[in-house]
Amino acid sequence: MVKRHRILTFLICIGLIAVFVGCASTPKREGTGEYLDDSAITTKVKAAIFNDPALKVFQVNVETFKGDVQLSGFVDSAQSVTKAGEVARSVKGVKSVKNNLIVK
Repeated sequence: MVKRHRILTFLICIGLIAVFVGCASTPKREGTGEYLDDSAITTKVKAAIFNDPALKVFQVNVETFKGDVQLSGFVDSAQSVTKAGEVARSVKGVKSVKNNLIVK
């Protein structure tokens, strides 16, 4: 009976360790909390860009990884590229912005 209890306790500990390690972040992979934070940042950046009258009509894609935002897509002027970068930087939680917008 005591032996079964020890084995069960050991298996539970191994299971908990696996869960915690599985949720941890690495340099190339986000943890669960970071993924949720980045999803919220992406949504806020998209909303800020859409709500800006100068940028509303353009197709701007937004991706976020560990607080670093990447903008891609097409706009019609260099001013729009600059404005989109400024709008993205103004969102709380954004650490940096990589602006890959292309003027067409």
